[in-house]
Amino acid sequence: MTEDNHSLTTEFTLIGFTERPELKPLLFLVFLTIYLITMVGNLGLVALIVTEHRLHTPMYIFLGNLALMDSFCSSAITPKMLQNLFSKDRMISLYECMAQFYCLCLAETADGFLLAAMAYDRYVAICKPLQYHAMMSQKLCAQMTAGAYTAGNIHPMIHVGFLFRLTFCRSHQINHFFCDVLPLYRLSCVDPYINELMIFIVSGSLSVFTITIVIISYLFILFTILKMKSKEGKSKALSTCASHFLSVSIFYGSLLFMYIRPDSVNEENKDIIPIAIFYTSVIPLLNPFIYSLRNREVINIVKKIMKKSIVSYNFRQIQQMPGIEVNTY
Repeated sequence: MTEDNHSLTTEFTLIGFTERPELKPLLFLVFLTIYLITMVGNLGLVALIVTEHRLHTPMYIFLGNLALMDSFCSSAITPKMLQNLFSKDRMISLYECMAQFYCLCLAETADGFLLAAMAYDRYVAICKPLQYHAMMSQKLCAQMTAGAYTAGNIHPMIHVGFLFRLTFCRSHQINHFFCDVLPLYRLSCVDPYINELMIFIVSGSLSVFTITIVIISYLFILFTILKMKSKEGKSKALSTCASHFLSVSIFYGSLLFMYIRPDSVNEENKDIIPIAIFYTSVIPLLNPFIYSLRNREVINIVKKIMKKSIVSYNFRQIQQMPGIEVNTY
């Protein structure tokens, strides 16, 4: 086959979940609901953290950025997926494909570093409480957040850059619901060995680095909790960290299974699609509820805001009633 034929494929068809038309309305409704709840939950949490001065602490700053990246991840994947459920061609250009992968990789990489930063923050708060304000200064918090976004941008730049060495001629159909690099490698008429090696080295190194920080932080936290004499102190410390550890386990478990396991490039898409749904749709949906519903401070602030809103609404209703004057002084 000539080089001219190799370079012909610049658009791809996203096959999606199913070819059965009777299932598409149900899938559209399910994923639209997930997307709307995800956006409301995550952006609501971001707005709460931004507006409430009491939440301007390192833990909540990291949490707010995590929620922002979850919203970004979901927005990079879900709208196109919903459009393709009722689209006839379901086409995506090579550059759109690269952009979609770039956004997803940025969000997932930044999430990994933010989760590591949150683990370190909990380690300092529980193991070295008297030194917390000195060790977790605003400057360090800003540096860690900036580092997460820097790594989040550099990581996909590497993989997208290496995609330019590939040409695609085997097929124009991507058997997936979004444009990921693994299905693209299967369509390449150039050996993607170097690309696969870069995923293993770069993505593996970043994962090992962030997971190591998380594991070491939680080992120190566990040893500190076991030394506590107060049952109330143990319970409070475990409650504080349980939601974070649950989110970390779900996040890293799905990503490692998806990308870092041996022969991941050659796996059939029908096996990886459920995992991909989990880390692109389900995890961004769960995170704000995992952190909010297990966090008394966030719950108390939400209750106070709701109470003020109800009082304000009732006050306005009374003011609008004819013949009633309300003294506002």
